[in-house]
Amino acid sequence: MEHQYTNDLINETSPYLLQHAHNPVNWNAWNENTLAKAKDENKLMLISVGYSACHWCHVMEHESFEDTLVAQVMNANFINIKIDREERPDVDQVYMNAVQLMTGSGGWPLNAIALPDGRPVWGGTYFKKDQWIDALEQISKLYVENPEKLYEYADKLEQGIKSLDVVERNTDDPVFEKPYIEEAIKNWSKQFDTNLGGMNRAPKFMMPNNYHFLLRYAYQNNDKALMEFVNLTLTKMAYGGVFDQIGGGFSRYAVDTKWHVPHFEKMLYDNGQLVSLYADAYLITKNKLYKDIVTETLAYIKHDMTTKNGAFYSAFDADSNTPEGELEEGAFYVWNKEDIKTHIGDDFKLFSDYYNINSYGLWEHGNYVLIRKDDDASIIKKHQITQAVLDQKKSSWKKTLLKVRNQRAKPRLDDKTLTSWNAIMLKGYVDAYRVFGDANYLTSAEKNAAFIINNQLREDGGLYHNYKNGKGSINGYLEDYALTIDAFIALYENTLNEKWINASRDLANYIFDYFFDEQSSMFYFTSNSDASLVSRSIDYRDNVIPASNSIMAKNLFKLSHYFDNEHYSNTAMAMLNNVKPEMQAYPSGYSNWFDLMLNYVQPYYEVAIVGANAKQKIVELNKTYIPNKLIAGSISENNMPLLENRYNPEETLIYVCVNKACKLPVSEVTKAIKLLKE
Repeated sequence: MEHQYTNDLINETSPYLLQHAHNPVNWNAWNENTLAKAKDENKLMLISVGYSACHWCHVMEHESFEDTLVAQVMNANFINIKIDREERPDVDQVYMNAVQLMTGSGGWPLNAIALPDGRPVWGGTYFKKDQWIDALEQISKLYVENPEKLYEYADKLEQGIKSLDVVERNTDDPVFEKPYIEEAIKNWSKQFDTNLGGMNRAPKFMMPNNYHFLLRYAYQNNDKALMEFVNLTLTKMAYGGVFDQIGGGFSRYAVDTKWHVPHFEKMLYDNGQLVSLYADAYLITKNKLYKDIVTETLAYIKHDMTTKNGAFYSAFDADSNTPEGELEEGAFYVWNKEDIKTHIGDDFKLFSDYYNINSYGLWEHGNYVLIRKDDDASIIKKHQITQAVLDQKKSSWKKTLLKVRNQRAKPRLDDKTLTSWNAIMLKGYVDAYRVFGDANYLTSAEKNAAFIINNQLREDGGLYHNYKNGKGSINGYLEDYALTIDAFIALYENTLNEKWINASRDLANYIFDYFFDEQSSMFYFTSNSDASLVSRSIDYRDNVIPASNSIMAKNLFKLSHYFDNEHYSNTAMAMLNNVKPEMQAYPSGYSNWFDLMLNYVQPYYEVAIVGANAKQKIVELNKTYIPNKLIAGSISENNMPLLENRYNPEETLIYVCVNKACKLPVSEVTKAIKLLKE
């Protein structure tokens, strides 16, 4: 196909950037040459940030960036830069902070105008074509006629941006107590939707880490009401259209309160974290629904998001083409009644009851998003069938509809691989293996870990952030290290392969050299070897993905036990103490920090299992939910601090230790579990 226009993005690997390579706008990628060009030509920079699965990014592209009149204005007055936020979260964060300071809110598409030195002076999110042209013309005029005004504003805004992610060292003694956490949960619970799960508002995001923490807290403190709320939320999410009832896997969020209509894009990071969450919830409840969710999600990941070398793709778009060729949100996933009648046949009444082909499941334009309302037991009773018959029918329906659906135009795939998101999915596979014992899950986890070590780990000990077309690129961010360490520790605990715990320690030492801020005892998001941006941020508020600093603090807490390392231990404690003053006011933004705090508030156990049968005993131990422990183990002599001088060729012994004091070793797992629950 001949293209009328081609710009510099044609040389990029990001699918999102390549989507814009034939816009009439002279787009450039964010790199040293582009930044130098802006300075040399003394031109304003127009920085536009989005990602492949972002619906409104595509809308703005179609309305404005594909328009030759808009392109003329942009090309004449600006150095235009397109950024994939998933490739460059560091750049995104700087301009997102700026836009939030200027307008009070943010989102994607994110559009900002900056001086030739990169400092922002104006910004917003989505703009209609006329608004966009108008704004660009006004700012261009101001830059020509009164540039000092923009420089003055940039100075003020720069101070604001720099103050946003500053973390002061908390010099108070670290005091972590249970009433502090209780109070936070009490305030938080005022926002709970006790009818439909989640928070009492729309849209509804899954926020896996919030529920992971609440699940743990409820379990450890026997808080029945809280446990009920977490289970309600997990059930409603599993029943909702936010979970793909036919193909498995979760969309990013629901636009309504009943988890019905998703924003249809599917992201790797949501699915990895939700697999971990549902696996742990299953361990406590033995709820078959939770096991089904894990099974179906991992089947989806394996089929649609895994590469031949064991890496994982990033995302699927929300939009796809209708039969008429129109790009439409959710077109791939929705059903009309006639279609279902045709393909389901005699089972239509049962199917309609199960997946609500009625007013409850209706979305718009006669389209239905499949959603469950009743549990299996109610359906079985109403239709007088057995669980076995229902399971068989569900399996048959899914196969039939999946076949039909796969003939439709598929949503676009973002086929880049990100180290941080791969580590999340790797951890999901490890957790699924730990809980369900399926060896295939461990195989997938080990294959992905090997991919990271072989392709993303550089000779200097650092990680790449991105992988595409057979090679790693972009220097890793703190999130890449933190999430990889977290996944590797989990892999070690389940395999006892020391390669993974040693790799975790080496990566931790690397980030102390390149990311650590001595003044605050926190870690910067970017390496000190990266080109500097307007500000160097410290990512510490938990979001859909927990903050890289909270993940790192938990990693250091664990690694300090494994390697008896006081520096790790002191850093983890200082980091938690630094954020403590903010945690109570907005607990959902600090759930991973609260999870770490529980390690200090309640006993935290080191479980060392040494002897020929160590691996079998770990499998047995993992059948019980014990979130306040780490596992070390060996099948032979080992000089790791927790294992030294503990090997006995005659029997496999389990040592349970807390605060550097160990109980007498036991050989039965049941006895060890008793010691862990004392």
